[in-house]
Amino acid sequence: MTKSVLIIAGEASGDLHGAALIRELMKLDSELNFYGIGGNKMKSSGMELIYHSDRMSFLGFVEVVKHLPFISKVQKELLDEVNLRRTEFAILIDYPGFNISIAKKLKKLGVEIYYYISPQVWAWGKDRVKKIKKLVRKMFVVFPFEEKFYKDKGVDAEFVGHPLIRELSEYSFLTKNDLINKFGLESDKEILLLLPGSRKHEVTDIFPEMFRAAKKISAKFNFQIVVACASSVDESLLKEVVKENDYTIITGYTYDLMKHSKFGIIKSGTSTLEAGLLNLPMIIVYKASALTYFIGRTLVKLDNIGIVNILLGKTLLPELIQNYVNAEKIFSEAEKILTDDEKYNSIKSELNKLYEILGKKSAAENTAQIIFKLMNEKS
Repeated sequence: MTKSVLIIAGEASGDLHGAALIRELMKLDSELNFYGIGGNKMKSSGMELIYHSDRMSFLGFVEVVKHLPFISKVQKELLDEVNLRRTEFAILIDYPGFNISIAKKLKKLGVEIYYYISPQVWAWGKDRVKKIKKLVRKMFVVFPFEEKFYKDKGVDAEFVGHPLIRELSEYSFLTKNDLINKFGLESDKEILLLLPGSRKHEVTDIFPEMFRAAKKISAKFNFQIVVACASSVDESLLKEVVKENDYTIITGYTYDLMKHSKFGIIKSGTSTLEAGLLNLPMIIVYKASALTYFIGRTLVKLDNIGIVNILLGKTLLPELIQNYVNAEKIFSEAEKILTDDEKYNSIKSELNKLYEILGKKSAAENTAQIIFKLMNEKS
């Protein structure tokens, strides 16, 4: 009998990891039927999209409140599908505001819930661990310290490795010359890479100051400015926000750019870990609405926001938040690194330790095997 599996990934990174997990599960049982919320990659892996993740890319307390009617509508439609398809299993991927909310409703319907890639409850939502313990059959975590955190709270959790390790090992990188030739870059200038985020409000809030800083940095150090545009962002938005012409926009080759750039200014999130694993020294920036930031600061109890710094247990990379995301401050922090070869090389050396910390496990394969076993046990 075909098993229907609800799967929910509301962001671009979740789409990537969800697609890999679907492929691994399909290897184990080609009759599995996946539906729910995801992106193009999950769709290509065989999932039926009820909602595209592009429609779910709001972030922060204020932004979520604005979208509550839409969130309720989406949840109702998904729950109707669960009943219609007699779904027994759900896989939730990160995206905590939506996923923890719908998990309670799924549990009432008797759905067994697996959670792949933990929300950062260890940073800002420790009270939510109690909910997770009640609702989730098993947590599949991608950072080693998360397993201990959950187990200490009585949650069945397992460190399965980080999906980026496999993704990067299997990625076919362009050579630097091929990258330069493909996009008409200047061969005599190093690349200063900007990643302003994958959501519209991140681009509008962060990119202008990021670019102003980049102009000053490029003038002093003879760099060329390249912006890695997220697939969820239209390039026209970048051109609308910063109308100057002295930068290049590239969509779809972010890993190649990270590998071959000299320095980065990157919005806090998964991209900072990707850049760290690709050995790119960077400045981490983050900006939210004033209310979202205020509420967040009352919840977050960590010294750092950048996952690279958290994993390394120190502030290796500068972190600029809210009002500190301005051209002068970004330039000042970049200048300290780029004028000191010893500091720059030390950062690159420390970034190499990320592979030791995250190990070599195949996260999607490990998770799929455990979920498949649990599904069969329930059946």
